Amino acid sequence: MEWNRQVIGNVIGGLTNQRYVETLNGFIYASVLQPTRNLPNTPITEKPAGQPGFWVEVTVPYVDLTLEGVVASPWMQDHILYNFPPRLYYGQVVWIDQVRTNNGFPEYRWNEDANGHGYGYGASGEFFWADGAAFKVLTEEDVAPIDPDVDPNEKRIEADLDYQTLSCYEGSKEVYFCRMSSGLNYDPETGQLSDKLATPVGNLLTHWKIISLNMTAGNFQTGYSTPAVPWTTMISGDGISIHGAFWHNAFGEKRSHGCINLAPEDAKWIFRWTTPYISLAQCEQRVSLPDHGTTVVTSEVKF
Repeated sequence: MEWNRQVIGNVIGGLTNQRYVETLNGFIYASVLQPTRNLPNTPITEKPAGQPGFWVEVTVPYVDLTLEGVVASPWMQDHILYNFPPRLYYGQVVWIDQVRTNNGFPEYRWNEDANGHGYGYGASGEFFWADGAAFKVLTEEDVAPIDPDVDPNEKRIEADLDYQTLSCYEGSKEVYFCRMSSGLNYDPETGQLSDKLATPVGNLLTHWKIISLNMTAGNFQTGYSTPAVPWTTMISGDGISIHGAFWHNAFGEKRSHGCINLAPEDAKWIFRWTTPYISLAQCEQRVSLPDHGTTVVTSEVKF
């Protein structure tokens, strides 16, 4: 449906978010709507010469997938169980390793394992074909560093876990602001208040960045299996990150399993602004002490 103006209401109790979207059918609670664009592309008809593949970003609300080969991933098994078509959604980023023409239309093959090009973490190695018009071919300009001339030590992120806001600073100047969704403050297995899924509090560092990542953890009841999570910036261990969330619009409420969820465009900005800077050719990079990336300060008062 068409997304018109957004207003503040006071209808659903107990939630910080009180944003409502006006549509042709009336007002709808914004957290249950997924804002997207519909920007079809002119697909390329051949893979770039001399390259193993290329990165693309979904720029339409969704695109249906056709599996090539056998089912291997938990998320695909789940789709089959519930008779739901496999799709990629607006904002996801994937690695394409083949191009073909089918009935006159160019199609791209998504290699979920990326042939070892830095995207295979947690992946099951499946292959999917999809309409090439759904994807924008990314260039180095799309991932070019933001404000690279600023001393990296002057850059820092402040994430307020109470108000669910994220701000980027260069020295004392705030240069970016957005809403976020951090870790839940209850245990979904018991329904009780718990710090089990809480986002860590303190001074963290951006130490591993990867353009797109398969995130799978937990069990059938309380786990998750999500492919192609875009613009992932790890800030604690190998699991807690700032990343794009294409599956909800509840930013401003705690929702995640410990990560900081952002709208894909916000996560992409953070990915480009923080260090280490990543090129398309790199796909990912890790740093360790004494080298380090951008400082991320997470704070919580717990009213």
